Parts: sequence; structure tokens; C-alpha cells
Amino acid sequence: MSAATPAEGQLETIRSGYAFTGAALDLGAAVTDGTAHPEVPVRIPLGVLNRHGLVAGATGTGKTKTLQLMAEQLSAQGVPVFLADIKGDLSGMASAGVANDKVTARAGEVGQQWVGSAYPVEFLSLGGQGRGVPVRATVTSFGPTLLAKVLGLNDTQESSLGLVFHFADKNGLPLLDIKDLRAVISYLTSDEGKADLKELGGLSAATAGVILRDLIAFSDQGAEVFFGEPELDTADLMRVAADGRGMVTCLELPSLQDRPALFSTFLMWMLADLFHDLPEVGDPDKPKLVFFFDEAHLLFEGASKAFLAAIEQTVRLIRSKGVGVFFVTQTPKDVPPGVLAQLGNRVQHALRAFTPDDAKALKATVSTFPHSGYDLEELLTQLGTGEAVVTVLSERGAPTPVAWTRMRAPQSLMAPSADDVVQQTIAASPLQARYAVALDRESAYEKLQARLAAAPTPEQEPAPSVPAPSAPAPAPRRAEKPQESVVEQVVESSMFKSVLRSAGTVIGREITRSLFGTARRRR
Repeated sequence: MSAATPAEGQLETIRSGYAFTGAALDLGAAVTDGTAHPEVPVRIPLGVLNRHGLVAGATGTGKTKTLQLMAEQLSAQGVPVFLADIKGDLSGMASAGVANDKVTARAGEVGQQWVGSAYPVEFLSLGGQGRGVPVRATVTSFGPTLLAKVLGLNDTQESSLGLVFHFADKNGLPLLDIKDLRAVISYLTSDEGKADLKELGGLSAATAGVILRDLIAFSDQGAEVFFGEPELDTADLMRVAADGRGMVTCLELPSLQDRPALFSTFLMWMLADLFHDLPEVGDPDKPKLVFFFDEAHLLFEGASKAFLAAIEQTVRLIRSKGVGVFFVTQTPKDVPPGVLAQLGNRVQHALRAFTPDDAKALKATVSTFPHSGYDLEELLTQLGTGEAVVTVLSERGAPTPVAWTRMRAPQSLMAPSADDVVQQTIAASPLQARYAVALDRESAYEKLQARLAAAPTPEQEPAPSVPAPSAPAPAPRRAEKPQESVVEQVVESSMFKSVLRSAGTVIGREITRSLFGTARRRR
């Protein structure tokens, strides 16, 4: 009997390394010398998807189709999925795929029984900017740390913004939208608010003025529509359809490409919210939710050390809540080492090496993979569209062998769904009645207006009104809710921590905080 060839030995290593006994997602077939071997499937166990992952590769190499493929199989096995859809391509999951020569050929190469299928999809949009049920977050819930990231504030300005939130909470001034926050800052920098500004300590009028100008510019860009009520309840991301399949929530973001910091930070707010609300479950047989964080580099660009530390801690701890997070970006170097080290499942599509920077990124990527029989530095530049280098965690938590993989074809439409399909899906959504109509209840802006109007001047004349923001006047109030308490925000700065320590034990008992200092509402 002749000895096995190197290729045969490699296939046998991959076959045994991916021979899982439990439920799994089928990614594709192992490849040697350019030939796919359908008898050697490459899979990822369903139970390790809460160990997080990375999907990376240059533009046009198949990352979006990999997301679609994984989301389909997760949904089919009853796992809810969240997708950020920046280009609008993933709306095709609501429509059955259409067979063609390329799909038929790919299915034959990887041994796939391909059947066009549609999946239960929910379309959301931030503040109604784009197609989807409009969703929002209140300024109070978003918190000073995340808002500072959106505004591009430095550490001192972030600390000062935290003090503004502290003042609003202490004085019962709900910050529901940008108008409320601007009103509070305008008050603190006015003659009427001088005494309150002085009491805060550490907040200079000059810094407050800088923050106010940034907020005005932010509003002028139309960003104020993303903040307000009704606020998204992230429990709505974890629903299962009537047929038992997991709901695929698709956040449509094509109109936000010129405000990347806003959508990436909004996604981080969602994760922080989920982390706070979900109970500990350890390592379940399947995740409660898998969250795909597209264009992940936008979250990390320009982030402070404290912000990055909070991301790292959230990713590390949310695993035990049963939530898996997959970061999607061009190269692993886009993700900080502390976060990258927690991503046990890797699907790496082709990389380019046209420039010296590309070559450095390629070497860095190769160094993050386990030792394998491939020349990864060469292979990663030669992968075809829809091919990837894969390594995942086995059912016992050990890395699987690195496998050159020809990926399966998604069974839903690999193009945007027709507009009428999307609109019908949105109209039929049970979330439409809950979130479609914006609310504008009494909050900081109205309370400060009333307070200053009632306060006499030294000459017993009515005090001037709080300087009104330049944004359009608020919509008529559609509903009144019982006043909710505003919870205090946490900022990663010694100045703000000092304020918190001096706030007193009574206030401390009333505050619930998340890792990012985001406020918690009563559910």
C-alpha cells in the first residue's frame, strides 16, 4: 500500500478536525490544489458561536455572502440574528434565491443540496433614515461615553460631558433627545446657570461651549432624528418566528455612510444594552443571538484607551450571556489585539498585497493563524471569490486545523430584495405600531423653559428663556408617559469618578450602570 500524499494527509487532518457530533453550520468543502472535496466538509459547531469570530477580507472577496450564509443557517436552527446592512445587499434574505449556472456549479463543487429559500426578516432603520421600522435611543440611555465617541470629543471634553449628564440626573432633567442636552448646556453657560456650573466643579464654561458647538453641528447634519422616544427595546432583536426559525433583524444603514461613527457606536450601544439585560447562561447548546458587526474598523478608529477597554470587557463578558459577536472588516489588524484575542472563529477571505502597507497587513494576518500545512502568505493572495481560509473552535474549545474552504452558496437572494417585498415586510412588522411614531414628552428642554419663565429677575421681571436650539421645533406631543427616573452615567475619567464618589450613598443606590455608563431604563 502506497503512503498517503501530502494533500491526502492534509485532507484527512481536516476531515477529523471538523467531524463534530452536534449541530453545526456548514461553511463549505475543503480545497487542495484548487480542487474542492465535498466529502471533507468544513463546519462550525453551533455551540461555540458565542465564542465570537472574525470575518475578514478585501472588498469583493465574498464577506457579505459569508454573512448571509451563516445567518441563513442560524435562523434555520432557531437562532435570532442581527445584521448591520450598510449597502442594502442583505435585504435579499427576505426573498428566495434564484438558481443560475454559477449557483448550480458551486453547489455541485461543495456537495450542497441547494434550494432557494426566503427567511423571516425584520427591517429596521435609525430614526427612519432608510427603509425599515424607525428605531431610536434616548440621549440619557446612550450615555456620555458613547456620545463623546460620536462627537469626537477628547478626554477632557468627555469628562465634562459626563458632568453635564450628572447635573441633569441630579436635577430631574430627562435627556431624551439632542434638544434636551443642548438646553442643559445652554442653561449652564448662561447667567442663570452660573451658580450651578460653579457647583459642578471641573466643568469650564469654555469646554461646555465647545461641546455645545459640536452638538449644534451634529444636529445640523440631521443626526438628531436618531435620538428620542420610543426607544428600541433590544429584547426585540431576540425573537423567533412562528415556524421556529430565528428572526433575522436587518438594520438598514445606506444613508449613514457619511456618519460612520454614529452607526458603529449605535451598534455598540445595542451590545451594551443586551449585556445589561440578559441573564448569565454560561455555554448554551446554541447562542441566544448572533450579532454581526459590519465595518468594525469604524468602531475602533480614534477610540480612547478607556473606550477600547470597555469594548474588550463587553465582548469578553457577553459570551456568558449567550450572545455571539462577529466582527466584519478587511484585515485582522483593524481590530485591537485585546478584542482579536477573543475571536475564536475565523473566516479569512482573500487579501491584496499591492502596497507596502498591504504586505505588512498580510504578514500580520498570517501570524494570527495556527500553524498549518499551507503557505498562507501566498494562499491568502490567491483565494478566489467565495473562498476563505477557516479555523474555528471545536466542540471542546480547541482550534481546528486551518482549512482552505470553498464556501457554500446562500439560498436566499444574493441581491437586494425588490422594494415592494421590503415595504410589505415593514408594513407587516409588529414593531411598526410600537416604534413608527416619534414621541416628545416633557423633558429637560421643557422643564428648563418652565423653570426660567417662572423665576423672577432681581427687578421682579421674568427671566429670559433658555437659548433655544437651532433645530426645528419639536413635534406635537403624541402621548404622555409617567416620568421615568434618569439614571446616572459613568465616564472613564478620574474627574467624573470623583464626582460620583461625592454624590452620596442615596444617589448611588438609585443608579444602575453598564460598562459604557449607559443608563438603564425600567423594563
